Amino acid sequence: MRKLLALAGLAITLSASGVTQAELKGDPAAGREMAQTCAACHGAEGISAVGIFPNLAGQQASYLTKQILDIRDGKRVVPQMAGQVDNFSDQDAADVAAYFASKAPNLGQVDAAAEVIARGQELYRAGDMAKGIPACSACHSPTGQGIGTAAYPALSGQKTDYIVSTLQAFAAGERDNDPNAIMRTIAGKMSDDDMQAVSQYVLGLY
Repeated sequence: MRKLLALAGLAITLSASGVTQAELKGDPAAGREMAQTCAACHGAEGISAVGIFPNLAGQQASYLTKQILDIRDGKRVVPQMAGQVDNFSDQDAADVAAYFASKAPNLGQVDAAAEVIARGQELYRAGDMAKGIPACSACHSPTGQGIGTAAYPALSGQKTDYIVSTLQAFAAGERDNDPNAIMRTIAGKMSDDDMQAVSQYVLGLY
């Protein structure tokens, strides 16, 4: 747990330029036009209509900037994003991220069994010490807003299909752009039911 909390204070270095999250500031107005090409998958207001595509509205700008640059630089492979951000500069990435961060986040409506929500709440708030799973809230905040200074994403209102597929990808090592393998380690200890439970809980978390 102490390790997870300590990680929250680290600034993540972006790309080969050496610019850090703290130094690179995005301009939402500048990012608006470039963000329009994202609408086909992520929605005009950053709220996706398809479960496999994540909501971007209200996301931490530092997290979105890092993901855009990781995709651009080949550190994160997303087939649906092939070619989409190849020509982005670091500033372009920060501007688009700032635009989506400025949008109102999704308010999810949960429709799951009470025991599923209860398990999701347990994992999110307290973790599962028997399995070695820390509380999600340590890095993603009690309200699911994330931690911008450490590029930890907001989870509140996120699509359940996307949450589950992301956790599965981390668990399988198919996604590996998490600092210090933090998510690969955690997801690798979660069962499919755990992943489903957490996805349902964060959908309705505000």
